[in-house]
Amino acid sequence: MVFSQIADGVTRGVEAALASVSETFFEPTIRLGVTGLSRAGKTVFITSLVANLMDRARMPQLNAAAQGRILTAYLQPQPDDTVPRFDFEAHLAAMTGPEPHWPSSTRAVSELRLSFRVQPGSLLGGLTGPRTVHLDIIDYPGEWLLDLSLLDKTYGDWARDTLQRIAARGEAAEYLALAGATDATAKLDEPVAQALAASFTAYLGDARAAGYSDCTPGRFLLPGEMAGSPVLTFAPLAEPVAVPRGALWREMERRFDAYKREVVRPFFRSHFARIDRQVVLVDALGAIHSGPQAVEDMRRAMADILAAFRPGRNAFLAELLRGKRVEKILFAATKADHLHHSQHARLTAVMEAMLREARDRADFAGAKTAAMSIASLRATVEETVTRGGETLDCVRGALLAGGKQVAMYPGELPDDPAQLLAPARQGAASWLGADYQVLGFAPARLTLKPGEGPPHIRLDRAAEFLIGDKLT
Repeated sequence: MVFSQIADGVTRGVEAALASVSETFFEPTIRLGVTGLSRAGKTVFITSLVANLMDRARMPQLNAAAQGRILTAYLQPQPDDTVPRFDFEAHLAAMTGPEPHWPSSTRAVSELRLSFRVQPGSLLGGLTGPRTVHLDIIDYPGEWLLDLSLLDKTYGDWARDTLQRIAARGEAAEYLALAGATDATAKLDEPVAQALAASFTAYLGDARAAGYSDCTPGRFLLPGEMAGSPVLTFAPLAEPVAVPRGALWREMERRFDAYKREVVRPFFRSHFARIDRQVVLVDALGAIHSGPQAVEDMRRAMADILAAFRPGRNAFLAELLRGKRVEKILFAATKADHLHHSQHARLTAVMEAMLREARDRADFAGAKTAAMSIASLRATVEETVTRGGETLDCVRGALLAGGKQVAMYPGELPDDPAQLLAPARQGAASWLGADYQVLGFAPARLTLKPGEGPPHIRLDRAAEFLIGDKLT
């Protein structure tokens, strides 16, 4: 009996090893990281992407699909046994069911494996036959990616930068008043530290709701099992001229360093270092609607994200990645269906301008980057409305609140992105002579034909950029 169990164990071990070797050499794997800044629609993007890769009638810009070389695509068990599975089936049912609604967002890392049987397009394709390509999609919160920028900073650097950035924000007024009334040289009093951390966390939640992107430390908003722990009980304070041993400021510094060591580094060691391709989803329309300060904050966040993919300045990342670089990064402005198609090029131009400035600011090189405007699930139809003798290109859809059908004209984006980015850089409080509106639309009821995935805008182009070269 014992020998039989040992033999079975050895057999399973050999089979697992052979499967691993076979996959490594004959079944290439693409690890696609998917993250998003505040309210960008990460869950909807992954769900619609996978559904449209399995049923490809709406994917003409994905060359392998258009050429008929993807013979089939199917879900398989994910390779990482300790990472939760992305709940694709439940999310798709929410989006496409008889009473469609937006799925709940994920609040931690999750993963899904989609495998393709692909007929190679090369001259040798007829000789070698179909091959298997695995796409492992890793879903994680955008705030966690922004945390990487903390690794290059001391507590003093982070506190000074944060206090300067939030000084003019109304959402931060309560925290700034509390921090200003706190003696950072006094001996640590745990209730004082907890009150500061709670107030700063409340500010981060309000800032995210107001459309700001840089809401770090990210685990303050998604604490999970670490809620209430010292590693999440710190906040930015102005550095005193002299800081005695045992002072509150010193303890905040110690906890900030512990956050980097115990929270940020393990996440990037376990997940970030293995990513081949990355998509960063951005609610650019939401930021524009929120005003110039939110747009500038988004631009800075994009620069910090690009810096995260260039590890040369950071010894920890240089050692972790060992020269490996993410090959492609896509910044995608979501919710393009909130605009008439005549304005999509302008939204893309805004994203490209932000990306260009972010690249310059981050001194980034290595990966191929692109900007695009997309809608993961199209929730509107286009409509032309005449009012007061003026013709307006609108979109029509059902409002999230109440489901009433409305036609919306969100305002006209400028031809020149500098008309948005220049006031944002200058710290303007509002847009001069312009008003941009964004409404929340519910997903429309769908009737899908066999072979069709959910309707979208440019999801096929996004897929071609991210994985098309691996499906040749």
